[in-house]
Amino acid sequence: MSEQEFKRALGYANSAIDLLKRATIPPYPQFYELLYTYATGVNPTLNARINAIFREGDPAADLAERLYNEFLKAQDANARISNVSERMSARIEAVHDAIDTAMTTANAYSGTLQTASGDLERAIEPQALRAMTTRLLGETRRMQDANHQLEQKLEASREEIADLQRDLDDVRREAMLDPLTKIFNRKYFDEGLVKAFANANTGNGPLCLMLLDIDNFKRFNDTWGHQTGDQVLRLMAMTLKSNIKGKDMVARYGGEEFAAILPQTDLEGAIIVADNIRKAIQAKELLKRSTNEKLGRITASFGVAAFKPGDTPSTLIERADRCLYAAKHAGRNKVVSETELGDEDIVAA
Repeated sequence: MSEQEFKRALGYANSAIDLLKRATIPPYPQFYELLYTYATGVNPTLNARINAIFREGDPAADLAERLYNEFLKAQDANARISNVSERMSARIEAVHDAIDTAMTTANAYSGTLQTASGDLERAIEPQALRAMTTRLLGETRRMQDANHQLEQKLEASREEIADLQRDLDDVRREAMLDPLTKIFNRKYFDEGLVKAFANANTGNGPLCLMLLDIDNFKRFNDTWGHQTGDQVLRLMAMTLKSNIKGKDMVARYGGEEFAAILPQTDLEGAIIVADNIRKAIQAKELLKRSTNEKLGRITASFGVAAFKPGDTPSTLIERADRCLYAAKHAGRNKVVSETELGDEDIVAA
């Protein structure tokens, strides 16, 4: 860690402790993390919430706990899926119980009707007939009540199951995304590339892969700090998403490296897409909002490769990676396609 980054982190830490003292919030690790994150300003939504709370008065510990759980507490996707599964099982069991109760009532009602039918086949006194009618009316009302209760329980179950389905869909979507940049993660990229290969192998048009890496990103992090570096990664993801078409897919490949799957795009078109993104990144002058401090510009290097018969996802990634290495080796802030690879590039990779 550089001295400048150390001083910056220490400033955030002091601000977090001052806020804990001001609001008399216990200095537990989770509350310190909450207010340290607030001090860095990396989560605008969190900051807006806390600013509104401070305008109304100092937050209490229970409110800080809720904010921590909402914004920072890590929630494992598998645990959340398990929770939804348990709730779904409980709701299904409740539906089964309601149906069993309704069936018991219906069977009892059926037995009453059968008994009445047998009595009516024989001669019956008027007084006995009136008693039977009264009994049948009572059983019919109980049956109606039971059906009404069953309808209510089924409707409540239908609404809760719909909520559970939405929760499950949210968990699935989150499992596809990189938590920092909110674009697809490496796992979903791997799955997407396999699907793209399946289409390309059946002759459904061309397919290209683009890999890009932020130039000198470690030096940028050492100079301005990892919090600012995270903001740059988010900016890179937004730039990628705004420069691709609907069928394309962008993902965070790892660290400061990103990838884009470009179906229905030939090599020439993929090179144009990559160069447009390169120019868009280079054109952005970075500014730190909290201090209006100019951070300069960033650039990225690109490698582009096209699907060929006999390719596998691994061989296509390998060629794109060699192109990316060649772009770095040629001075960075460049787009290199596989047609530009020389023997020395292959050996170096």
